[in-house]
Amino acid sequence: MTAPHDAPYDVVGIGLGPFNLGLACLTEPIDGLNGLFLDNKPAFDWHPGMMLDSSHLQVPFMADLVTLADPTSPFSFLNYLKESGRMYSFYIRENFYPLRAEFNDYCRWAAGKLDTIRFGHEVTTVEYDESAELYVVHADHQGERHTFRARRLVLGTGTPPYIPDACRGLGGDLLHNTDYLDAKPALQAKKSITLVGSGQSAAEIYHDLLQDIDSHGYHLTWATRSPRFFPLEYTKLTLEMTSPEYVDYFHALPPATRDRLHATQKHLYKGIDSELVNDIFDLLYQKNLAGPVRTRLLTNTALNTARYDAATGTYTLGLRQEEQGQDFTLDTQGLILATGYRYRVPDFLTPVRDRITWDAQGRYDVARNYSIDTTGRGIYVQNAELHTHGFVTPDLGMAAYRNSCIIRELLGREYYPVEKAIAFQEFAAPATPHLPTEIPA
Repeated sequence: MTAPHDAPYDVVGIGLGPFNLGLACLTEPIDGLNGLFLDNKPAFDWHPGMMLDSSHLQVPFMADLVTLADPTSPFSFLNYLKESGRMYSFYIRENFYPLRAEFNDYCRWAAGKLDTIRFGHEVTTVEYDESAELYVVHADHQGERHTFRARRLVLGTGTPPYIPDACRGLGGDLLHNTDYLDAKPALQAKKSITLVGSGQSAAEIYHDLLQDIDSHGYHLTWATRSPRFFPLEYTKLTLEMTSPEYVDYFHALPPATRDRLHATQKHLYKGIDSELVNDIFDLLYQKNLAGPVRTRLLTNTALNTARYDAATGTYTLGLRQEEQGQDFTLDTQGLILATGYRYRVPDFLTPVRDRITWDAQGRYDVARNYSIDTTGRGIYVQNAELHTHGFVTPDLGMAAYRNSCIIRELLGREYYPVEKAIAFQEFAAPATPHLPTEIPA
């Protein structure tokens, strides 16, 4: 629901990835909650450079924008399939995991049904009006400046691509995996391609390039710092860690413990789909029947230095086998960095930094209710709380839960039921030092 002209909004969302888009969908039917959502892109587009034909989500279709908060919502993935005439095809496919391009199209479909969204609006500054107790959001749209006032903000600006220090300002045509598809033809014209990184995106790109290695004749190297190609851990008791109870447990730990724990949990959300790991091996086996494949898989290998020779169009990478402590170099013409994404505090928040709580490392000190402001009820974040709420932060399956919590904060009451306990296991020590024999009903 939108606000009358010039009236303050109850909430302005800044940034429109799947998380804030889900919030826009879930707030749409709520009478008395006036919302507006701004994004600098001309339309919804989620990682377009990684829309490989066979790529799919690593979560089932129920982890859509709304279903886990409201299964009856008209913005559900199943309703999208029905309106698109593909319900029975999806049923016959017997695969719970939507294609990534399909999910992107679904999000575009949902965005097209909302009048609370303004694409092409780049937020430049956020200020706070003390007298009115309102946030003032300034945005540029087609050369004109627009101002919106809001009682609350929800930041969904996403996590920009991370470029390792060794590669910043290096020159040449190196790329982050987010730009892979656009760069693919030029890459495949080179004599050698090196992929640095781990996780699903790296595996998808390696598999894609490996399929064409014979027809193009390039040498293909995949270097990862991980000791092995970790599959995403997807057993059911592990999945219980994507739960309200685990978020409660993780958030209550001391910051140093949270950081230490997070460093050990990357395979829980950054691993590779096990089917894709097997597909890569099978493809290597198949191609090897005709002779050695022009490819290398380097594990335990960190990228420490890099230099670029413009005359030859060659990158020289300084690598280190970390378990052996042995350094070596690798020359490559093509360089792909599948090095993930890291949150960056938006510059537009500079005027209100004093209203935000920060931890000892200069990160948001995110409260359990996802707020970051000193009042605990003014600014909320989406996918910026990895260090406070744990590895579930970027999980699409927990987005509807987080949005239900944020909506409860916005309204002062629970609109969508917020689950408190869904796990069979217990993560924290018992409240009493001695566990009784009898298990309470």
